[in-house]
Amino acid sequence: MASSSSSSQAQPAVDPRIVLFARGVIAILDVWPALRLAVTESWGGAESAEKRRWMASILIDPFEEYLNTPSVKKDITVHAPDAIYIEEMLLQVMDDEFGAVIEDGSAEKVAKDVVGLWGKILISRVEAEKEVGRLESVQEALKKKKVEFQQQVADDDDEWSDEDSGDEEGDEDEEDGEAPMLLDGAKKEKEKEEDQVDEDGFTTVKKGKSHR
Repeated sequence: MASSSSSSQAQPAVDPRIVLFARGVIAILDVWPALRLAVTESWGGAESAEKRRWMASILIDPFEEYLNTPSVKKDITVHAPDAIYIEEMLLQVMDDEFGAVIEDGSAEKVAKDVVGLWGKILISRVEAEKEVGRLESVQEALKKKKVEFQQQVADDDDEWSDEDSGDEEGDEDEEDGEAPMLLDGAKKEKEKEEDQVDEDGFTTVKKGKSHR
């Protein structure tokens, strides 16, 4: 009993800033259309939802490590993650765990949101709590909405469908569940043959270039 009590007392309390940051990161990921679709469609298998939470944890870990690093070592041996680092993590996990290649630039926005939230937490706890509250409100509202996506065949000359997309992009579009533009790993097989009729009425077959 004594050893159990000592063990529990030895565990350091989690910094409240990390708890707040974790709430925000979870909300940011939950409102990301690409990830919402991947989880809804179970692209990551039966454990897709668990993989989303795992993604949140690996995003939070380096920030927590930075926060727990003595001030004298900060920016010398341990650096706070930047948006580029976070974006690369997002793209890698989406590809590895969900078989989805993100092509719409949304991973960059998510990364900037994560890093931006961290900056607010370090500067103003009050402002950070307001931001997390806003994110969680959007998160809750989107639970009743279904996200759709626009599929593109790899190396196809056709661009993404312009229907209802327009040229404007912003935070509201992302949070309202606008269809993410991505390549689904389960569907990104290249067309290998294409029939074409020439001027003489003969049908020729165009074969894709072999990469083997």
